Amino acid sequence: MERKTALFEAHTAAGGKIVDFFGWQLPMHYGSQLSEHHAVRRSVGMFDVSHMTVVDIAGTDAAAWLGVVLANNVQKIGAGQALYSLILNHQAGILDDCIVYARADKSYRLVFNAATFEPVSAWLQQQALSMSVQLTWRDDVSMLAVQGPEAMAVLASVCPQYAGALASLKPFHFIEDDAHFIATTGYTGEAGVEIILSHASAVTLWQALLAAGVQPCGLGARDTLRLEAGFNLSGQDMDASTNPWMANVGWTIAWQPESRQFIGKEALLSLKQTEQVPLVGLIMTEKGVLRGDMSVYLMQGDQQVGQGSITSGGFSPTLGHAIAFARLPKVAGARAEVRIRNRALPVTITQPVFVRRGQAVHQPTT
Repeated sequence: MERKTALFEAHTAAGGKIVDFFGWQLPMHYGSQLSEHHAVRRSVGMFDVSHMTVVDIAGTDAAAWLGVVLANNVQKIGAGQALYSLILNHQAGILDDCIVYARADKSYRLVFNAATFEPVSAWLQQQALSMSVQLTWRDDVSMLAVQGPEAMAVLASVCPQYAGALASLKPFHFIEDDAHFIATTGYTGEAGVEIILSHASAVTLWQALLAAGVQPCGLGARDTLRLEAGFNLSGQDMDASTNPWMANVGWTIAWQPESRQFIGKEALLSLKQTEQVPLVGLIMTEKGVLRGDMSVYLMQGDQQVGQGSITSGGFSPTLGHAIAFARLPKVAGARAEVRIRNRALPVTITQPVFVRRGQAVHQPTT
């Protein structure tokens, strides 16, 4: 089914190149993906992320239920705070990642990806059957992301009623009133916020930000920004066939208190972390592009001693060369290469984080 956000007409009016994204009609770019990427790294850009799934969670068992369905522990946060977590199946496979927000009335808000809407929604509903919890899918709201080093200042100028609160809002915190839910979260590696609001208010705010000179950005820039920042893409870098250690997100597992029995815990305890094949970063300064599903070869001299594959890859506008995530076995002393048009091209293995706050982060591991 073809779905459009409340901002669809604004996207087309701005020259957005519309593509299908898991059933949603969304802009890939507005003429220059490169310019959009640089706007977020250097000043400010905005994204329509209304395709994300928003679920409100209430009921006497709300916190206890989240303690079962999330690998991280919501008891670690208080009202006005957010928590990144994974939703695992019983085999410790990653169904999706998400952000959960703790609200003042002891209810919660959960946001997860559009790509997993149907299976994850069904999974959550199934887990809720035996507990006193009410799940409300918020199809009546939109979601905007305003990201970049100038994001907070520009938003404060457009919404002066929040200027004071925004100035003191720490990362992974939020404020809300009847009109706006504003959280200091994002998917770009830059400062900024994600805002949940009514469809009509989203159109009004988008136009106000546009008038203030904020660059509208599409899916293309969103992907290159998150890749540079080292953020996994659900369904590509991690899925139900990968466990948290394979996706480098084992840090999201809350093992304490030991009495908490979350879905996937038993399977995780039976896995040996040291035997998992985690994601690494790749840097290629030769001409060419690293793309998902490309093979990566580990070599010692002229001998191939291992092989893996790229999960996400592309050109880094900030760094000016190709970068990627890859899942590779560990082979001491091996060098890595890819093969493009019958040419063997060297790649450097690094930690899978390339850019932070607009600056290059290079941490070679081999």
